Amino acid sequence: MKIAFIGDIVGRPGRKIIKQHLENIRREFKIDAVIANAENASHGFGLTVKNCQELLNSGIDIITGGNHSFDKKGEMFILLDTKPVLRPDNYPKGLPGSGCKIFEINGEKLAVINLMGQFAMPTVENPFNWAISLVDELEKQEVKNIFVDFHGEATSEKRVIFTMLKGRVSGVCGTHTHVGTDDLQVVDGTAYLTDIGLTGCRDNIIGMDSKIPIEKATTGIGGHFSIPSNCKTILQVMVIDIKDGKAVDCFKLKKYCNKPDIIKTEAIFD
Repeated sequence: MKIAFIGDIVGRPGRKIIKQHLENIRREFKIDAVIANAENASHGFGLTVKNCQELLNSGIDIITGGNHSFDKKGEMFILLDTKPVLRPDNYPKGLPGSGCKIFEINGEKLAVINLMGQFAMPTVENPFNWAISLVDELEKQEVKNIFVDFHGEATSEKRVIFTMLKGRVSGVCGTHTHVGTDDLQVVDGTAYLTDIGLTGCRDNIIGMDSKIPIEKATTGIGGHFSIPSNCKTILQVMVIDIKDGKAVDCFKLKKYCNKPDIIKTEAIFD
């Protein structure tokens, strides 16, 4: 089973570059399933029913979320009930939806876990204890292929979850900061990347127009963040080849809107 993960799709520019290039990437690299974090896909904050369907039509199979999952609460309630959409599983009890689901991919089971960190994030249950409980249960069900999207601000939290789960899950990838890291590796059969980075505008500030973030940084007074109508975009994809629950190959792809070639970076096996 070969899966791909796209992180932090930001607004229309992110959706557009996915629509332009994802299907070709799926064919070229023989990808069986695509998972994507889309909590910023609608105007940078949340996900609408319309934009969710656009992403599914563009070649994404499973959608994860984070601290902006419920920004468009009414529409998210619909999506969690009707579409392959997850939200962090360790949100407080009582919310609709789930952050751990099992999907069938080419006759094999793939579990996708979506968790959110604690530092500088909304109130959630302890993600580390929560993760162990989820993986324990999946192992009881004999589910071997497990992928984790850990949505967190702190790189240390992402390293903690990876270190706790390595050898037990197929892959762990961080989201939320919109800034890609350079630590792609495979350890004990678990592929890992601290943060995949955004898919969307790359020449502004974490996918948003620069004006308001600069004003907030220099004056302390914020405003409405907006998505640029014209920008240079990037599509970032983590690809994991899984056999019997273990990552046997892993690489990252970068597609720049103004460059003809796809840049491929191989993981280091430690």
